[in-house]
Amino acid sequence: MRAALWLIILFALAAAGAWLAGNNQGTVSLFLYPHRVDISLNLAFLMVFSVVLLVILAQRALEAFLSLPQKAQRWRLQQKERASHAALLDAIGHFMAGRFLRARKSAEQTLNKEALLAAAGVHLEHAAALRTLAHIMAAEASHALQDKAQRQQHLERALAQASQSQGGEGQTLLEGSLLRSARWLLDDRDAAASLEQLKALPNAASRRMVAMRLQLKASRLAGQPGQALETATLLAKHKAFSPTAAESLVSRLVLELISHTHDADALQRTWLRLTPAQRLMPEIASEAVLRWLKLGGAPATARSWLQEFWGPVQSARSNWSPDQLLRVVQAFDACLPGVDAPDAFDWLSRLETAQQAQPRAAHLQYLAGMLCLRHRLWGKAQGLLSQATKTLQSPALKRNAWMALAELAEQRQDAAEAAAAWKQAAQCAAN
Repeated sequence: MRAALWLIILFALAAAGAWLAGNNQGTVSLFLYPHRVDISLNLAFLMVFSVVLLVILAQRALEAFLSLPQKAQRWRLQQKERASHAALLDAIGHFMAGRFLRARKSAEQTLNKEALLAAAGVHLEHAAALRTLAHIMAAEASHALQDKAQRQQHLERALAQASQSQGGEGQTLLEGSLLRSARWLLDDRDAAASLEQLKALPNAASRRMVAMRLQLKASRLAGQPGQALETATLLAKHKAFSPTAAESLVSRLVLELISHTHDADALQRTWLRLTPAQRLMPEIASEAVLRWLKLGGAPATARSWLQEFWGPVQSARSNWSPDQLLRVVQAFDACLPGVDAPDAFDWLSRLETAQQAQPRAAHLQYLAGMLCLRHRLWGKAQGLLSQATKTLQSPALKRNAWMALAELAEQRQDAAEAAAAWKQAAQCAAN
């Protein structure tokens, strides 16, 4: 539509010009004594237009001729600028291809070409960014070549160049350089220095996904499971991992944190800081209980931590793995109440009811037998443990059952049966 309108306007202007030129009877008289020249007004207009056009063209041609040296110099500088950019691209390409020595040489060529431009009086707007990226590429190649001295030298120069940049570009380059430095230190297994480098980042940059991933790896390498767990929880919240991977990672970190706790009060504070979902993980709860009892914690507190797991333990349709069930049974075994405990009879009735509901469940027979042993119900304990040894699959539980039977035989002064039980316990330990 626009083209059609322009075409209509062009035809209208042509028609108007032809009408004016055809109906213009005016003349222009030029008196050149003693002569007189008469020309039509149309010809006068045409001559004036031609003279003006010639003057303009001559001026343009003169300007173009006089500007040839400047254009040639500008073209040479442009070629040098393009060469510096091409050298940086070559450095990136060589680094991706695994040619680290060539990559470092190309990055150094970028710096040399940019220095020549600066010496020629050409100051690029992005000169600081170009130098920073070239130094980072040279440092990356030096890191791959295990040349720590060159890497540190280029890193320091990159940080200096990034600090010279103004605005958001300089901040971005500075944060990127610090992140790369933290990654290099992590590759060197220097977790403490990597964490210090990450702490130097601004708050906004430290909350980015890449920074938190580096912090997670550095915290685990530095033996700081508490900080690693906090970082992993944030990453899982932001969906940095799949749900299965996040659950597995968090559970491993919690277990590591529990194993690094050497005080009962600290372990209790750690347990209270866990989320309800984490407390319901059988491997976490069982390890926490066993660690709590090892540190001298009260068995009643351990039983309260395991309260939510009694339902799955006595259920015949539990979706736990055999290892998870084993650890939970071991945790229950370690904190079973003695005869003097306030809740002793409650647990005794609870285990008897569960065992009678599932008379063939070996782990329930084992737990009921061990509780009867603590309540000095010798005959009942012997019967339950004898049945449990026939069907238990776990060598650890079977060994404990045989050891308990050996102690019962020694109390009855039955040396032969005690020796046989001790032999069975030793065979379970060997397996």
